[in-house]
Amino acid sequence: MLELKDNLVARHLVFKEKYSKIKWMNGMREQAIKTFDKVGFPNRKDEEWRFTNLSPVLSADYKLYPEGDEIPVRIEDLKKYFVSNIDSYNIVFINGVYNSFLSSTTHDEADICVLSCAMEKMVYQTVVENYYNKIAPKDESFTALNTAFSHDGAYIYIPDKTILSKPVQLMFFSTAKEEEVMYHPRNLIVIGDHSQVQIIERHQTLNQKANLTNSVTEIAVGKNAELDYYKIQNDASEASLIDNTYISQARDSRASVHTFSFGGKLTRNNLNFIQNGVNSNSILNGITIISGEQHVDHHTLVEHMAPHCESHELYKGIYDGNSHGVFNGKIFVHKDAQKLNSFQQNNNVLLSDKAEIDTKPQLEIFADDVKCSHGCTVGQLDENAMFYMQQRGIPKAEAKALLLYAFAAEVLELVQIPQIKNRIIAIIADKLNVNMEF
Repeated sequence: MLELKDNLVARHLVFKEKYSKIKWMNGMREQAIKTFDKVGFPNRKDEEWRFTNLSPVLSADYKLYPEGDEIPVRIEDLKKYFVSNIDSYNIVFINGVYNSFLSSTTHDEADICVLSCAMEKMVYQTVVENYYNKIAPKDESFTALNTAFSHDGAYIYIPDKTILSKPVQLMFFSTAKEEEVMYHPRNLIVIGDHSQVQIIERHQTLNQKANLTNSVTEIAVGKNAELDYYKIQNDASEASLIDNTYISQARDSRASVHTFSFGGKLTRNNLNFIQNGVNSNSILNGITIISGEQHVDHHTLVEHMAPHCESHELYKGIYDGNSHGVFNGKIFVHKDAQKLNSFQQNNNVLLSDKAEIDTKPQLEIFADDVKCSHGCTVGQLDENAMFYMQQRGIPKAEAKALLLYAFAAEVLELVQIPQIKNRIIAIIADKLNVNMEF
């Protein structure tokens, strides 16, 4: 870990000369690499990381961007990862570089394009400078590393009083021949007052090469605006993802994030909401199904800053083999955040004696007129229910799959896009190794 950190710090000057063309960002990048150099990578001595060991992932000397040829792929190989049968805007990156052929952007009803282009044009500069690196914390290790090395990502600006006509799909593919590559995508999403948008995000490795994606997404949700965000995580067995999402909400806004974690070597989701206005509503939902040696860590934070707000959090996990799950959810209620209602629940099923789950729901309350609750469960499949279903002619594999699907279905009911729901159901069936429609 120390060797990788020192190498990254040493390479920053070369990176800045090659990729950093935006002058107003240079000072920001310099401060970010100094912060990363000071704090380094987190380890298990840090309370927020004590259940996740990064050493196996950070033992490689990652290249910042692919330097050799790409592994050739067909368009069909890429398109199957999109949510199909849905009309959408698409922003596609291959090996960290924007691909215009596969993308479908617009500047008509909204600005849906590439962040690097938005930074260079005066017409977008005010929005970018007002929000870029303003929502994400500057002292967090991976976020600072992203700020120092980010080259490109998605830029989405929804003007006031705009209900976007179709969802946006953000797709990040890796096809590099190198064994070890690190990507730092950076997304900026600004939703105007009284506006609505649906977004789908996916990171996908198209080979079995090891890579590490350190993604940062900053989202500003305006007054009375609505955000519906879906993260589909079903990557290759050697791919690792550190996903950092920071959402700032204005008054009367509603923001929901649905995280579906099914694949990858190590996945860490840092999901942070800051409710800056009254009557804000934050919704966090997740389903995790992993096996083998996979590791998924969900870290969530909802900061209630204003009164009369709500937050609802529901995460379900199914763990098999030697897999390891982590859920650490924190609700932080500031002293001025009176008259709020906050709920947090984490339920887990262990299918193997070697599977593990560390769950830590937390409440920190500094207001005296609130309704807050949290809870967690860890258990195994109900043997009586299994026996009952088998007695009625349902094979064991299908009975097991039905019970597990019923366990996860509560989260799926909250999905607002039918095509996404169908895609997730298909992935669940594949993960449970059954050929059936639920």
